[in-house]
Amino acid sequence: MRKNRSAALAAASFLLLSGAGIVAAPSAVAGTPGGTHADDRNSDFNGDGYEDVLVGAPGATVSGHKGAGLVTVQYGSTRGIDTSSVGRFSQSTAGVAGAAEAGDNFGKAVATGDLDGDGFDDAIVGIPGEDLGDTADAGGVAILWGSKQGLSGAASDWLETQEPTKGEQFGLSLAAAHLTGETPGDVLAVLDRDDLELFAYDAAPQPGQAPLRRQATERLAAAAEERDIVPKSLTTGDYDDNGYADLVVSGVTVGEEPGHGWSAYFSGNADGLRYEHDLRGGPVAASGDINHDGFDDLVTGEPNSPDDGGETMTGGLVGVRYGDENGLKEEAKWWTQDSAGVPGTAERGDGWGGDLSVADTNGDGYADVAIGAPGEDIGTVADAGAVWVLRGAEVGLTSAGAKSWDQNSADIPGVAEKGDKWGAQVRLTDPNRDGRFGLLAAAPGENAGDGVVWVLSAGTGGVTAAGSWTYGGDSLGTPGTAAAFGAAIDE
Repeated sequence: MRKNRSAALAAASFLLLSGAGIVAAPSAVAGTPGGTHADDRNSDFNGDGYEDVLVGAPGATVSGHKGAGLVTVQYGSTRGIDTSSVGRFSQSTAGVAGAAEAGDNFGKAVATGDLDGDGFDDAIVGIPGEDLGDTADAGGVAILWGSKQGLSGAASDWLETQEPTKGEQFGLSLAAAHLTGETPGDVLAVLDRDDLELFAYDAAPQPGQAPLRRQATERLAAAAEERDIVPKSLTTGDYDDNGYADLVVSGVTVGEEPGHGWSAYFSGNADGLRYEHDLRGGPVAASGDINHDGFDDLVTGEPNSPDDGGETMTGGLVGVRYGDENGLKEEAKWWTQDSAGVPGTAERGDGWGGDLSVADTNGDGYADVAIGAPGEDIGTVADAGAVWVLRGAEVGLTSAGAKSWDQNSADIPGVAEKGDKWGAQVRLTDPNRDGRFGLLAAAPGENAGDGVVWVLSAGTGGVTAAGSWTYGGDSLGTPGTAAAFGAAIDE
């Protein structure tokens, strides 16, 4: 519970819909660009050139409080990530604002970016269940600043809205990227149940305030079309290759035709964000350069797509929109498990596209797409989950060489079990800096909700199950019981 609001920042109203409440965002958000250039990945907390991995365990018991939550960081090196070079953070960590309390869900959403432009990426942790005084579930965000020594709880900062309300759940979804030339660092975007707020670093904050100031968003809100979109996630990518990251807010429709994925696209420019247009696709999204033309592309996932014009897509739908000098194209290429060359068969409840990640798995210069389907049944085992990797090429995303795995696949540790939801989170990462991005696949439901992450390495042929291994909260020295470890993994 936060009783001292000295670091509070004023809220910015940025509704993407009219006359409808916004529901909870998923636990993790995709956002590839960051740092001082829009095409940099933003997950190097100690500035050594190796990607680090930030994982949320929002259900973890901390200081005796169930669901208080925590996050871990595994530092990359020539050996990749392991279970020894680890940082652990919660609201019981010295210097981190607030105190661990039941149901806070510290780590339900995570993101990274170099907010202060010092060359060290920072960790942003969503705490949507945080109570502020007597206001239940108002939410908050903790900033853990990067340094040569990595992350530390010392001198961490705190964000909240100016007038918190019950159930607002500030910090449900997060992203950070170099969206504008108006600030030397990355701009932080935060979703709560109702609004999107933007924050930028201020080297000279007011006394008692965090060094992040609210950015005006009223102009963006006024420009956006009044489509009934319920925003759920954020992604960033430099779709027009102008050196500034762009922002996509993805969600689903409400009203007369509910449940369809739609997103709002805002371009980044020297003088700030500019609304471009709405586009079909969401509520899951990720970005990367699939066809290696210098322009990032947008991938959207619609894991629970309803029937559309008589065509059944209930197994899940993934869309790809390519960037060019004018930004994101409005036309999209759509994929399902029934697309030619894609392993598997689309079935109701698969949740194909439940999470996405985009990066180059074999070092050929073309970004590939990892797709999670946490609702996939393996034989008669319901909701065991599975993951796919589709390859990028000059022509764009292709099913040539597509691969899929589940817990019953050869060389994958474990056994497919009901409700594991393997693939609820997927992340392509290169912590050993060899230019080939391996796969992290999380099953937050594994072991009755403890949560486990699988590590699949990558070679010249891309992601491989050979030599794959697993770890959970217990492996990293944190409380593991019912922790939902891996419910959030930063992109």
